[in-house]
Amino acid sequence: MSVPVSTYRFQVRDSFGFADVGDRAAYLERLGVTHAYLSPILRATPGSAHGYDVVSHAELSEDAGGRPAFDAMVASLRAAGLAAVADVVPNHMAVPTPARLNAPYWSLLQHGPESEFASWFDVNWAPGRIIVPVLGDRLPKVLAAGEIAVDGSVVRYFDHEFPIRPGTENLPLEELLEAQWYRLAFWRTADEELNYRRFFDVTTLIAVRVEDRSVFDATHELIASLIKDGSLAGLRIDHPDGLADPRGYLRDLAEATDGAWVVVEKILEGEETLPSDWPCAGTTGYDALNRIGGLFVDPAGAAPLSDLLTEFTGDERTLEEIVGASKRQITDSSLNTEVRRLVDLLEEICDADRDLADFTRRGLHAAVVELLVAMDRYRAYVVPGEAAPAEAVATVDRAYAIAAQRVAPELVPALDLVKDLLLEGVAAGSDPVRAELVARFQQTCGPVMAKGIEDTTFYRYHRLIALNEVGGEPAHFGVSTDEFHAFSARLARDWPGTMTTLSTHDTKRSEDARATLAPLSEIPAEWAQAVREWSASAAKYRSSGGYPDASTEYLFWQTLLAVPGISPERLTDYLSKATREAKQLTTWTSPNTEFDEAVAAYARSVLADTSILEAVARFSARTAPAVRATVLGQKLVQLTMPGVPDVYQGTEVVDHSLVDPDNRRPIDYTYRERLLDLVESGSLGRLTGEELADAEKLLVTRAALHLRREHPDWFTGGSYTPIPTSSSHAVAFGRGPDATVKAVTVATRLALSLGEWGDAVVVLPEGTWTNKLTGQEFPGGSVKLAELLGTYPVALLTTP
Repeated sequence: MSVPVSTYRFQVRDSFGFADVGDRAAYLERLGVTHAYLSPILRATPGSAHGYDVVSHAELSEDAGGRPAFDAMVASLRAAGLAAVADVVPNHMAVPTPARLNAPYWSLLQHGPESEFASWFDVNWAPGRIIVPVLGDRLPKVLAAGEIAVDGSVVRYFDHEFPIRPGTENLPLEELLEAQWYRLAFWRTADEELNYRRFFDVTTLIAVRVEDRSVFDATHELIASLIKDGSLAGLRIDHPDGLADPRGYLRDLAEATDGAWVVVEKILEGEETLPSDWPCAGTTGYDALNRIGGLFVDPAGAAPLSDLLTEFTGDERTLEEIVGASKRQITDSSLNTEVRRLVDLLEEICDADRDLADFTRRGLHAAVVELLVAMDRYRAYVVPGEAAPAEAVATVDRAYAIAAQRVAPELVPALDLVKDLLLEGVAAGSDPVRAELVARFQQTCGPVMAKGIEDTTFYRYHRLIALNEVGGEPAHFGVSTDEFHAFSARLARDWPGTMTTLSTHDTKRSEDARATLAPLSEIPAEWAQAVREWSASAAKYRSSGGYPDASTEYLFWQTLLAVPGISPERLTDYLSKATREAKQLTTWTSPNTEFDEAVAAYARSVLADTSILEAVARFSARTAPAVRATVLGQKLVQLTMPGVPDVYQGTEVVDHSLVDPDNRRPIDYTYRERLLDLVESGSLGRLTGEELADAEKLLVTRAALHLRREHPDWFTGGSYTPIPTSSSHAVAFGRGPDATVKAVTVATRLALSLGEWGDAVVVLPEGTWTNKLTGQEFPGGSVKLAELLGTYPVALLTTP
C-alpha cells in the first residue's frame, strides 16, 4: 500500500470540473502537495453541488467533464509529479428527478422484486409496493386536480417521470397506478411509511446493498479499474457505518483494489478507536481535528461560559439533557420510519416464538427508542454469525444501563429482550429476521447520532460553538498537551496512514472560523460584557413578536465574530439553515415565516449598524494576537503530526466559512498564486492586514508540505516524540525516522493569557536547528521561546 504524503481536497462539480483540477496541478506542486483529493467522481444527479447523489457507478461525472476530461486531469497531475485519490459513496444512490436517470432504480420501479436490480436495494416488499413519497398532497386530491397523467410510456407528475409495469399500459389511470410496483404517496408519509432504507432521513438517497458481493462488484468495477490502472492512488469511503457489514465491505474493497490506501469517514466518540480488524489506513480525520482544536481552548473558560449561556438564553438544561431531547425528537419524527421497521422485525421474531408472544408493540417500541437515544457511539459492530466483540457488548450495555432507568418498570423485560437479540450475533447467523434486526439497528444508530447531535443539538447548544463540530464533544472543553501527545503517539503507533484534517465539506465551521472563537475561552468575562452590550444595542431590531429568540441571538453574535466582514446574504442564509436544523421555532418541513423573516431582518439591521460593527471590531482587535497564533498553530500542528494531512480547498490561506453550502464557494486561485509568488520570494514585508495574514498561513502551509514531501519517512510512519517546554502555553513535538528526531514543531497556545514568554524555553535535541519559516539557526538544548517565536507564533525546525 502506497500512502499519500499529503492531500488537497477539491469539490468537483459542473462549475469546477476535472479540467480545472488539472489546471491547478502546477499550483499544488508549488504548494508541496502530493495528491489531489477529489469529491465523488461518478456520475451524479445533473447539477449536483456535491456528487454524493450517484446515478451511475459505470460512468464518471458528466458535469465534471466525463472520462476524457478525467484522463486529461490525471495526465496533468502526473506531469507535475502528483497523483489522485477520490471519494467513494458505497452506501446509497440518488432517487433523481426524473427517476430514469438512475437506470437500476428505474428498473426496480418498473419490475419490482422481479427486476434484475432488485438485490441492489434495501426494500421491504411486505406492503407489496415500494413507496415513492413525492406528491404535494394525498393521492385523491392530486388525481382530482389532474396533476398525474400517462404520457406515452411513462406516468408523469410535474417534473417526475415513472415507468409503467409491463401489461398495465392500457388500464384506466387509477387502476394503472394501483397495478404498479410503486405507490405514489404524499411526501409527508416518508417519515412513517417508507419501506426502503435511505441515507439518514434523505428520502432521495436510496440505500445500496453492497454486502451482496454481486452488487459490490457491479458498483465498484469502475473505481477498482481506476485504482489498478494508476489513475487513482487511494480512496476515501463515505459513511461506512451505514453499511450492513463495514468490515466485510472493506475486505471486499481491499481485494478489489489490491490493498490500496483507504480511509473511512468514521466518527469516533471519546476514546473510541477504529476496530483493529478493519483493513484500512484510518479515518478521514475528525478525531484529529477535535484534538487539535482543543489544544487552543482554555479549560478554565468552561464554567463561566456555561453561566453566560444560561444567563443569556435562560435555558438551564445540561448538554446531556439537550442531546437526549434532540435524539428523542429525531426518533419520533424524521427517523420514525426506521424505528418502525425495527419494531416490525421484533414483532416478527416474537410472533414466531411462543415464549415471546406476550411482548407488546408498545414495549418493543419503547425499548428500541430508549436504546437508540442512549447510545454513545455511532454503532456497535456485531456481525450475524459471529460472537459479539467485547467492545460492542460494552457499548450496548452502557446504552442499556441508561435506558433501563428511563423506561417504566413493566417495560424492562422488553428492554432486556431487545438488548439480548441485538448482541446474539451467533444466533442471528441462522435466522434472516434476527440478522436483519442486528444489522439494521446498527445502521440506525448512526443517523440518530448524526441527526440528533450534529444536526440538532449543535444548533441548540451554544456555549462555545467552535466546539460544535463533526465528531466533536462540546462537554470536553479543551485538550491538554499531555492528552494531545498521547493521542498523537497512538496514531503514530497504530494508524500512521490515517488522514488528518481541520476543514472539510461537512464541517460546521472552517478551521479559521473556529480559531477566531477559541480565544473566548480565555477571556469569558470580557466576552460576556461585550455580548451583553451588543445585545442591548441591537434590542431595537427585534421583531414585535420578540424574535430572534435568545438562543438564536447568541448563535448570531458568535457567528458575527467568527466570520469577519460577512455579507448579509451569507449570514441570513446561514441563520436560515441553522434555525431550521435546531427545529425549535422553525423547521425545514414546517417553516415559521414570521420567525424566519424576523431573524433575517435582525441580521440585516445589525450589519447596517455602524456603531455595533465598530464595537465588534474593537473586540476582534483584542483577540487578534490569539487568533493569529491559533490559525497558524493548529495548521502547523495538523500538517506535521502523525497521519496524512488534508488541506481543504482554499484553506491554505485564512478562510472564514460556515457550514455547507457556504464552504463550497468558488476559490480564488489567482489570488493564492499571487501570494505564493510573494512567499516564494520572501516578500511578505510589503503586505499588511488580511493579505499578510493570508500570506503567513500560506508560508506555514507551504513550508510544512515541502518538508513532508522532501522527507516522507519522517512523517508518514515516522516516530512521534513530545519535546519538553517550560511553559504550558507552548506545545512541541518531534518527527523523524525510527526514534530519531529530525523535525520539531513548536506552537503557541492560549496566547491571550500568556503575557510575555519571559525565560520560558523549549528543549531541543542535540544538533543545529534551522527554523524553516525564518531561516534562523538555534543550537540544541534550551532555547528561549521569546527568541524562537519572535517573528511568528509557530516554528518548524529541522536538523541535518
